Amino acid sequence: MQDAIAEKLAAIEEKEQVTILYAAESGSRAWGFASPDSDYDVRFLYVRPLEFYLKLEKTRDVIEWQLDDVFDINGWDIQKAFRLLYSSNPTLFEWARSPIVYRRAPQWETISREMDRCFQKKAGLYHYLNTARRTYQDHICRDNVPLKKYFYALRPILAARWILDHGTPPPILFTELADAELDPALRDCVDQLLEEKKSAPESWKGHGIGVLDEYIVSQMAEIKRQSDALPPDPKPGWESLDRLFLSLLAD
Repeated sequence: MQDAIAEKLAAIEEKEQVTILYAAESGSRAWGFASPDSDYDVRFLYVRPLEFYLKLEKTRDVIEWQLDDVFDINGWDIQKAFRLLYSSNPTLFEWARSPIVYRRAPQWETISREMDRCFQKKAGLYHYLNTARRTYQDHICRDNVPLKKYFYALRPILAARWILDHGTPPPILFTELADAELDPALRDCVDQLLEEKKSAPESWKGHGIGVLDEYIVSQMAEIKRQSDALPPDPKPGWESLDRLFLSLLAD
């Protein structure tokens, strides 16, 4: 599959006349709890030639390449990415820390350092809190629960706990977050569910798990309380982002 994805990235560069700076897996495969029938969520960041950014006509800053049962491939222009990075967009940090990387240009090391500079704790906390809340309300508060949704609620809770404890972007792998942040009393229950998830189809459903429901609800309340008490995030400033963007265009 690595070779197939590499071929698709090369085809994108040729057809779209872009340079892909970074490409990685996102979603359940990157998080470590994919089902056998999970698709491949490939995300990438790209830069175009200088003259593209000097045009008066507005053009799209995303490339949506493929969406089917096997692949979900799309990417963002680096200009769009940097504008979102200024606000510490958590999606970018998720892509950048993926354990499954398909492409990493030499410039990526510099971009990665700039991303670390732009990380804002409070923005990350509210993102993960809202993700957990939506998942719980939309999918878990029911009789017949899509059991994979427990991981889509637990992972953002553990990511938020990581930010509160460490003040840095959280790891991507669920097991790494669980090792650091999950209540040990829940570990056996979660590990068993994780093993079942890895061999079950995406449509796998079952009865709700009371002990996990209680943990999710209590943690959402506690994370909100601690997040609300934090001071506002300092803004990173545009100057460094501007310099890096211009240097990428000059390469």
